[in-house]
Amino acid sequence: MTVRTRFAPSPTGYLHLGGARTALYSWAYARHFGGTFVLRIEDTDLERSTPEAVQAILDGMKWLGLEHDEGPFYQMKRMDRYREVILTMLEQGSAYLCYCSPEEVEAMRERMRAAGEKPRYDGTWRPEPGKELPPVPPGVQPVVRFKNPLDGEVTWNDVVKGPITIANKELDDLVIARPDGTPTYNFCVAVDDWDMGITHVLRGDDHVNNTPRQINILRALGAPLPEYGHLPMILGADGEKLSKRHGAVSVMEYPAQGYLPEAMLNYLARLGWSHGNDEIFSMDQFCEWFNLEHLTASAAQFNNEKLAWLNNHYIKQADNGRLAELARPVLEREGARLLSGPDLPAVIGLMKERANTVNELADAAMLFYRVPKADPALVAQHLTDSARTALGQFAERAKSVEWTRAAISAMVKEVLAANGLKMPQLAMPLRLALTGQLQTPAIDAVVELFGRDTVVERVEKFI
Repeated sequence: MTVRTRFAPSPTGYLHLGGARTALYSWAYARHFGGTFVLRIEDTDLERSTPEAVQAILDGMKWLGLEHDEGPFYQMKRMDRYREVILTMLEQGSAYLCYCSPEEVEAMRERMRAAGEKPRYDGTWRPEPGKELPPVPPGVQPVVRFKNPLDGEVTWNDVVKGPITIANKELDDLVIARPDGTPTYNFCVAVDDWDMGITHVLRGDDHVNNTPRQINILRALGAPLPEYGHLPMILGADGEKLSKRHGAVSVMEYPAQGYLPEAMLNYLARLGWSHGNDEIFSMDQFCEWFNLEHLTASAAQFNNEKLAWLNNHYIKQADNGRLAELARPVLEREGARLLSGPDLPAVIGLMKERANTVNELADAAMLFYRVPKADPALVAQHLTDSARTALGQFAERAKSVEWTRAAISAMVKEVLAANGLKMPQLAMPLRLALTGQLQTPAIDAVVELFGRDTVVERVEKFI
């Protein structure tokens, strides 16, 4: 059997973290077996589906690098196929026309609620042997209902939750086509999974109640059943459903905040699946390890600090040129003077060790691309007479010293020794002269990056 998985979002909003995790697991399972990953856009909700939401989903998948092998398929472009299947079901008797108005159906349900029964359609138009149907009301456009089995149970072995059984008497004869002929969600999903040969369906556990309906439709069509796995939702750190108050929920907010896709993928992979105590791994490694047996049935909690820790790891591993291109727009928005400053990838390489996000990295790099404005109180504190003398000697030697970090470091030590000073007594005023602040990376590295002319000019001006 060739494994075929799918990710089938509805374009009614952004790609959220739960959807991204579902896509990741479905993609990884297909990759693990050398199978096929299908992208399907379930856009039959015409009132809520938007082109902007479709684009947001595609952008999110592209940023994460979850490339689909087939698709994207759009349900609204498959209307002819759905109508063909509905006609076949009507002819075979697994579906029927229902002329009840929405008000009549709601009245049925109200009567059942009042009687303490589960509210449902009462089967008024369901054809049965020997049953006389009501006369067709004039001018009423019927819906098409699926003739759900009245007896028995629907059971499937959920790959996440284990065996699940739902009695058919709990299910309604659901509408599979509206009065205008447009098909409904559960019907379209069943037909799509059949036509696309989907073997494994991984999705959120909010779809558990849809699964028995889809299974019954597939059985009525004589179609093979995929394996189903329903993933628990992702919760915030407080145990509540993940929402805006916990931070970003849309996947595409994360690149804007300076997160790398490899960090997000690594983090999402561990939100519901584990491989021993392994915390950090590549996507190639993940695809090699990934299986359905180690999916957890309990809800995972999203932890922003853990994501930031992972992002820091991947920033430290990332190519400096790539990080520079990501940081450049942030620096430009902050008014950085990039053309008059040192090489940006070199600055990034110096600053990235402590940055949790690209945005933090850009903020830290700003000290190389702005005119320094030191606090006069700090200048008065650190620019002592002895420091002024040492800075003058430093500036003079800087005009001819070999411009390498090692040579600069040796020169700084010579100036300290000649003046009987300790490192902070020279490094602090030197930092103020070059950057306007006291906290920077190692001073010899900072001096080297600024370049000879800038260093000499700023130090002489400072003293």
